[in-house]
Amino acid sequence: MKNFIFSFLALLLLPTYMMGQAQAIKGKVLDSSGMGVPGAIISASESRTSADADFDGNFTINAKVGETLKISMLGFDSVSVQATAGAMTITLKESGDTALKEVVVIGYGTRKKVDNTTAISSIKAEDITKTKVINASQAIQGKAAGVQVTASDLPGSTPSVVIRGLGTALGGRSPLYIVDGMATENINNINANDITSYDILKDASALAIYGTRAANGVIIITTKKGKGDKVSVEVESFGGVRTPLKRVKMAGSNKYAHYTNSALQSTTYSQDQPVNTDWFDEITRTGSYTQNNVSVSGATESVKYFFSLGNYSEQAVLNGLDFGRTTFRNNNEYKISKKLTLTQNFSLTSTKSTPKPLSAFTNAYKQSPVVPVFFPDGKYGVARVGDNGFASETGSAINNVGNPVAQLDFFDEQQRSITLQGGLKLDYEILPSLKFTSQYNGEYYTWKNYNYNDTKNIWVAANPDRQASEYEQLFPNANINSLTKGREEYYNWSLSNYLTYNKVFNEIHDVEVTAGIETYVKGAREKLTIVRKNVNSDSNYWSLKDNEYATNITSYKDEVFNETKLASYLGRFQYKLLDRYLFTGTVRRDGSSNFAKDYRWGTFPAFGAGWVISKEKFLADAKGINLLKLRGSWGKLGNQNVPLNSQGYTSGLNAYLGGSILLEGTTISSQIDPSLSWEVTEESSVGLDFEFLNSRLKGSFDVYDKNTNNVILNTKPYFTSGITAASPAHVGEVSNKGYEISLRWDDKIGENFSYYIGGNFSNNKNELTGLKNVVLSPVIGGGLGNGQDTKLLDNTTVGQPLGSFYIYEYAGFDPANGQMLYYNAAGDKVTQDALSATADKKYVGSSLPKSNYGVSLGFVYKNFDFSVDGYGTSGAKVYNGKKAQRFSGENIENSLATDFWTLNNTTASNPAPFNQVPVASTYYLESGDFFRINNITLGYKLPLQSDSFISACRIYVNAINPFITQKFSGFSPELNGDGNPYGTQGVELDAYPTLRSFVIGANLKF
Repeated sequence: MKNFIFSFLALLLLPTYMMGQAQAIKGKVLDSSGMGVPGAIISASESRTSADADFDGNFTINAKVGETLKISMLGFDSVSVQATAGAMTITLKESGDTALKEVVVIGYGTRKKVDNTTAISSIKAEDITKTKVINASQAIQGKAAGVQVTASDLPGSTPSVVIRGLGTALGGRSPLYIVDGMATENINNINANDITSYDILKDASALAIYGTRAANGVIIITTKKGKGDKVSVEVESFGGVRTPLKRVKMAGSNKYAHYTNSALQSTTYSQDQPVNTDWFDEITRTGSYTQNNVSVSGATESVKYFFSLGNYSEQAVLNGLDFGRTTFRNNNEYKISKKLTLTQNFSLTSTKSTPKPLSAFTNAYKQSPVVPVFFPDGKYGVARVGDNGFASETGSAINNVGNPVAQLDFFDEQQRSITLQGGLKLDYEILPSLKFTSQYNGEYYTWKNYNYNDTKNIWVAANPDRQASEYEQLFPNANINSLTKGREEYYNWSLSNYLTYNKVFNEIHDVEVTAGIETYVKGAREKLTIVRKNVNSDSNYWSLKDNEYATNITSYKDEVFNETKLASYLGRFQYKLLDRYLFTGTVRRDGSSNFAKDYRWGTFPAFGAGWVISKEKFLADAKGINLLKLRGSWGKLGNQNVPLNSQGYTSGLNAYLGGSILLEGTTISSQIDPSLSWEVTEESSVGLDFEFLNSRLKGSFDVYDKNTNNVILNTKPYFTSGITAASPAHVGEVSNKGYEISLRWDDKIGENFSYYIGGNFSNNKNELTGLKNVVLSPVIGGGLGNGQDTKLLDNTTVGQPLGSFYIYEYAGFDPANGQMLYYNAAGDKVTQDALSATADKKYVGSSLPKSNYGVSLGFVYKNFDFSVDGYGTSGAKVYNGKKAQRFSGENIENSLATDFWTLNNTTASNPAPFNQVPVASTYYLESGDFFRINNITLGYKLPLQSDSFISACRIYVNAINPFITQKFSGFSPELNGDGNPYGTQGVELDAYPTLRSFVIGANLKF
């Protein structure tokens, strides 16, 4: 009887008991349109558990039935509901003050966007990943005002990123990248799918915390971490095809023959050619690329974990050029105790490529279409014309251009690299308002390559008359082949220790102080290059155990670049009064081993102030104003990646006295500047942030003035010193002044349709504004490979933008004979043989654009999503270098071949054919203005059952660079070149074409 009563009472109390025990509470978080809200945070304070909603808004949390659950998400008003045993459905309402909740990443911490006094552009992860490119910086093109991204579609290339103008002529131009707290030179090794936030620090107040490395801007990248209370698996796979976005129509064989005969004033070529080779087609193919990513993440009360694996593979449009990249990432966070948290991150990237010479594009442009790829007997076609006016194995030479197909076939190179990055971060809560952080990061890089040069067979292929047996007879001591092998490696590391104090006093004073020290070591970079001759043609026998190759080594180069160290002290004070008056003060003191002892240390201060006007009482009842904030800043920044002192020595010199030779000697041939140090940039800026009409309209406006007054340039020594070599010195001043505008409109129509439209525009005036009383050693750049140059940096460059073209001004052609004419310094029209090598040239614009702009729009309708992004520039000049190389017998563009001066066509738009090397002139200089649709995406989220094994599935199609409008007649006006304004930047020569890509892919979540 007692057992029965006990059992009966237990059954009665069981529901009450179960109500008090934690169990798996399931539900779904929706927005007002019924769409799932991924990433929503569900927390149960009593059970001390939390969970994140998945891609479809579903969640599972361990909590008690009846317990209060708080659901919050950025951009939505938080709600509290009672946990129920059945499946729950929670609807969130969009917040009207999203800016008040957004957080931006700043150096050594984070800050609410509304409390931030600096200019920072934050780009969401989905905006980066929707454009299917290998480098994340290419994906942000057009998405941030004041940020110019010049990209190349060459696999594995590094985009050039310039933030608020170019402030240096000879120094480093790239921004500093901070990846999970680690400084690195580029982000080619990062899988864009692993990125959770991309924050661009633009003004001095934001940048000064990074001192001597901040003058070119800072980009902070945060990678993903584990979340939720269960294991989540995400998979993405896509594949695409690639073709050149724009082609240049070249003259066919018959038009080429007519033009060249006119130039030669003869009938060398038949007007009825049997061969019409499209050399561009012969060296290219339809490119293809694929990427597969898988990630596993999750969290418990003590551990958050994230693993990802990605593989990218591309067959490029240039024949034989292949590229592959494999990435692995592991980010973990361990809650060791209530006060102690350890964060660990690690990534491994392996790349493999088979480079090909990009000069093949230029040679394909120049080679005559009458030349076949192969002669009927299988030999490579060469540029010769026979007596019958057709290409022939015998006859006279047409031009000096090689066979582009043979050029690719005989180029045999492979490159491989491995990059390891990792770090440990320890956070310890000393007091509720005081936290100590210690972070160590390391980066190891190793690279190796080989390049096999088949010397004998290249010699044979260049002339159909040659036989392989003749090579050894004619060149008994020459190499049959050569093999170049190279290796390179380095290890960099950093250690940061800092304290963060954050406390609110009397509910009106919000104070945050950060102070710390940091050490950064850029390890010695070691390079080894060995060239061997006469190796076995089979690569399996290039390296054999216990074999000595000393007698076959023709070159041995072993280099070690010095280790550099940076020691730093940093501090930042952030203060908010009455939730609307803001102040930020920053100072960093850096000491660099790059410079002399007395010039090793520098201090970089900055401050910023802000006023949240919309929180003032006089705007309390203002309808339609959700946020109005005014901010301003000033600060000093440094660039330590500059030319350094290099003491040069010259030996073996002979001196003469009275006709007698004295003893040979050694002399110092260059001088050093003991005060040489980093370049210092001073910047002032003012900005306005706003949100109107229930935050549907958001935007910002910024104005800045950035000046570098100790730019390092190469100077000529005094004549009486006897020294001849140029030496770097702080003698120049560069100014960048500009403004930036960003706008975005988000809205909904009905319950099922939401849309957005946004854009940004930035304008920058760049100028070399002054020089000290020195004579510069000229920097002559933009070489065309035919003895002509297009750029100059010397004393006459003052008042011009950096990277300015310095060439002759074209004056049309003489209607009497069709000869090209040019303006000389006096304004007279003369032929090119009457031009002065220096006096008659002039500055005619820069490769740097004056303005950049981007547009974006998109909508979501039920399960469909659609978006379009575009990007453009204006004010830049580009030089058609491949066209400007033309000499006798080389091909011409179809537009030239169909309309050139003759005695019967004196009003033609082009001059008469010519056979001399053309001078660099504005005849080949064109507008670089363009607007391109960067990306079009259409996606569809499949409706799935709640109990499906797959929790979310989205399929999509992408068109990348599908359309462009441009004024340039060449392949692409976006010419990164080597990123150097005085190199080939802005010159289309040996340039990889911009590609159009079409992609289909799918995202899955389990």
